[in-house]
Amino acid sequence: MKIRHASVADCEAIASIYNHAVAHSTALWTESTVDSEERKSWMAQRRLAGYPVIVITDEQDKVAGYASYGEWRAKEGYRFTVEHSVYVRHDFRGNGAGRLLMNELISLAVAQGLHVMVAAIESGNLASIALHQSLGFTGEVRIPEVGTKFGRWLDLTFLYLPLEPLRAASASGNS
Repeated sequence: MKIRHASVADCEAIASIYNHAVAHSTALWTESTVDSEERKSWMAQRRLAGYPVIVITDEQDKVAGYASYGEWRAKEGYRFTVEHSVYVRHDFRGNGAGRLLMNELISLAVAQGLHVMVAAIESGNLASIALHQSLGFTGEVRIPEVGTKFGRWLDLTFLYLPLEPLRAASASGNS
C-alpha cells in the first residue's frame, strides 16, 4: 500500500468509493451520489482552502481509499479545528488502510499547525469508533437521533484529538 496526495485522475475512483458508502452504509447521511466532476470540484475547493486530499493505493496501484479534512465550522474562531473523513473501498477494508490514512492525516494536521481534529461517526460504526480511540481520539459524546437514513434514526458520536501534544512529541523527536 502506498499513500500519496490525490490527483485529478483519482476522482473517478474517489467518487466510486463515496457512492458505494452512500448506497450501502450509514457513514454518509445522504442519498445523493456524486460523479468525478463533482469530486474534482470538491478536491479543488479543499486544496484552495489549504486542506489535503490523500489516497491509498493497492498492489495494482488502484485507489483503495481516500481521506481529507476540512473546516469544522465556518466562524474564524474555529480555524484551528478540522473535521476529517476517511473512506476505504468496500473490498479493501480490514487490512489497515484506514489506520494508515488516519495516521497520515494526523501528521499533515500537526505539520499544518492545527489544534484539534474532530471525528463525527455514526454511533453504530463501532469499528470506526474503536479505530479512532486507538489513535488517541477521546471525549466521546453521543447525540441521539440527529440524522436519518434507510428509514431509521441515527445517532452521532463525536470524538476529538488534541494535536498540540503530538506536535510537542514530534518536535522533541518522540513521535
